[in-house]
Amino acid sequence: GGAGKAAVMASSLQGMISGSSIGNTVASGSFTIPMMKNARFKPEVAGAIEASASTGGQIMPPLMGAAAFIMVEYVGVSYREIMFAALIPAILYFASIFIGVHFEAKRHRILGLPKDQLPSKRKLLLEKGYMLLPLLVIIATISVGFTAQRAALLGIACAFAVSLVRKETRPSLKDILNIFEQGARVALPVIAAVACAGIIAGVVGMTGMGSKFASGIISLADGVLILALLFTMIACIVLGMGLPTTANYVVTATIAAPALINEFGLPPMAVHLFVFYFGIIADITPPVCLAAFAGAGIAQANPMKTGFTAVKLAIGAFIIPYAFIYNPMLVMVDPTPLGLITALGFSLLGIMGVSSALLGYFVRDSHFWERLVILAAGLAMVVPELLTSGLGLIAMAAVGWWQSRRPDAFQDAKPHAS
Repeated sequence: GGAGKAAVMASSLQGMISGSSIGNTVASGSFTIPMMKNARFKPEVAGAIEASASTGGQIMPPLMGAAAFIMVEYVGVSYREIMFAALIPAILYFASIFIGVHFEAKRHRILGLPKDQLPSKRKLLLEKGYMLLPLLVIIATISVGFTAQRAALLGIACAFAVSLVRKETRPSLKDILNIFEQGARVALPVIAAVACAGIIAGVVGMTGMGSKFASGIISLADGVLILALLFTMIACIVLGMGLPTTANYVVTATIAAPALINEFGLPPMAVHLFVFYFGIIADITPPVCLAAFAGAGIAQANPMKTGFTAVKLAIGAFIIPYAFIYNPMLVMVDPTPLGLITALGFSLLGIMGVSSALLGYFVRDSHFWERLVILAAGLAMVVPELLTSGLGLIAMAAVGWWQSRRPDAFQDAKPHAS
């Protein structure tokens, strides 16, 4: 499944600087989706891999989506803190898609390219490695404590300087004018969203809609945290079907987040990232799933099939927010080295279990009862309790051992070429 895994890695790197689900899908998908189809991934799977990986662009530091900059005002922390808080959940998100692609490829015996057809990594880094410099400048500038505005300015200057190195990337006067035009076009929706954020917050506060919504969630949940989280998740996804991520975050952060923070005493950072995540997931959740539609258009696949496949591949995105609500160390709230390593390890194993159960493959093709055991084991490992995590690990290891003793249905078949 090398072609699919390469697409995930490419989308994660592009997501660092694009912060857009649909834009990322179209930009990188135009060459990764045909590559995946040539490697024998089904069209809807190829489109789903690109859509789900590209959707992660809005949660991948250092830039993330426009809503992350609004989060600075709501949470009252620096952008640097938000960037570091979002880092581990973003790694878990892309790891979950990578794992899903691996199981999908193993299930259908999709191999990678032969070694002699791969480009030289050394040669590629020597010739074009300098193009990563603007990204490194942005990360370094924010890390040392400068503002996001300063980092953006230095990143632009560095990107322009890098473009002058090679003749084929050197912009003409017309190109420079087009750059200014495209920059304005991309900035306008963000400017509008940020301008409206204060208006929405004011209306919600003056009309009492926020307190009514919050009391509605609390009364329905009857003091049970998991129910309150489920209702909030549904609200975020439904709102995300009709609103851009930034507007969705503004509404849910104003209405739903205060209920979770005030009534259940949850850390503000974890709650705001919770509503942010589920607003983003709407881009791959049917029936609207705009990123999946974009991927399906390039792959010439059925949009609904692509959307449902994207949800299966990105199932970690539905689990990770619950993981960091119950274990805030994952968003850098009072972390300890041992606690952080343990939480990260069990979260990865839990996501692997859930992904395996949905895709129907672990060590071998899974029977129905095996999928149920692996699903329960995966969910147990996400819970930050050593006992439940340990039991989940034992159960998943037992299924793996059991499957390894069973003959592989494909062991006598010749693997398909990529």
